Amino acid sequence: MRTLLLCLLLLTTTASWADVPAARVNGVQIDAMRLERYFTEYLEAQGRAVASIRNPTLYKRLRDQALDELIDKELLWQEAQRQGIAISDAQVAAHVGEVEAAFGSPTVFERRLAEAGFNRAEYAQYTRHEMAAQQLYAQLSAVDAPSQAQVEAFYEANRQTLQGAQNQSDNPSVIREQGLRLARATLIGQLQAQARQTVRQRLRESAKVEIAD
Repeated sequence: MRTLLLCLLLLTTTASWADVPAARVNGVQIDAMRLERYFTEYLEAQGRAVASIRNPTLYKRLRDQALDELIDKELLWQEAQRQGIAISDAQVAAHVGEVEAAFGSPTVFERRLAEAGFNRAEYAQYTRHEMAAQQLYAQLSAVDAPSQAQVEAFYEANRQTLQGAQNQSDNPSVIREQGLRLARATLIGQLQAQARQTVRQRLRESAKVEIAD
């Protein structure tokens, strides 16, 4: 969370973009400035920079992917409101305080806020939305732990791949024990990914999403 918020504040945007729509989600506008902020954040998470992308087709594809994620975030925030998920002022203040401390100076933090088109109140509200959306996402995409039988079946079906990813050992029992641990972690990861995809699809199916040309 803190890393993403830091990335957001490192982008200087043009305030006049605030009225240019990139999309509407159930009537709520996602403006171009918000998209550009998130696009930089999205690229940063992949170890990229906007200036490094010189292929127009790649640029558009990545920007579309960022917009797609931003639409999902807006849908999650709207659903969080419907479900009454509330983030306390203390929780928001704690997160904002972490970000401010990371900049090392209140003056630098205030300057970054201004450069990103925020004042403190607006940034606190952005943080509240992000935290509520992530809390809901975690709740909706939670999965039950797989049974031992499911783990063993998954291990047997993917033994070669799993053994190639684990530490080498000459002891067969150690190999199997390590493989089962890796199988459990891998299976849980796959179940969680499937659950998150299901959540996004369900929210999209019941939403009206309009993307600007």
